[in-house]
Amino acid sequence: VQLQASGGGLVQPGGSLRLSCAASSGLFSMMGWYRQAPGKQREMVAIVRSDGSTDYGDSVKDRFSISGDMGKRTAYLQMNSLRIEDTAVYYCKATAVVSRREYWGQGTLVTVSS
Repeated sequence: VQLQASGGGLVQPGGSLRLSCAASSGLFSMMGWYRQAPGKQREMVAIVRSDGSTDYGDSVKDRFSISGDMGKRTAYLQMNSLRIEDTAVYYCKATAVVSRREYWGQGTLVTVSS
């Protein structure tokens, strides 16, 4: 199983970006996005489960929106009203249904700067 994350880049404060994650194979119960800023621990940004339920980190609620299609093995993160503190490497994660094994993508860099 390989996860391919894309969509990162440089954006000004207040701008928007959309991240995409696609898995090469597998059946997942959850897909989500995590991020790690320099000198900080990795944190959960948003997750979507196979039943459609979602969870968000406190710092991104009302600004970010996650969507996913487990049948297509894809997940998307729409990021609006971006702030400088959103600058980080964003990682896609997927959890397998049967084994509950976790798979990680390679990360995509999001830089929010004026």
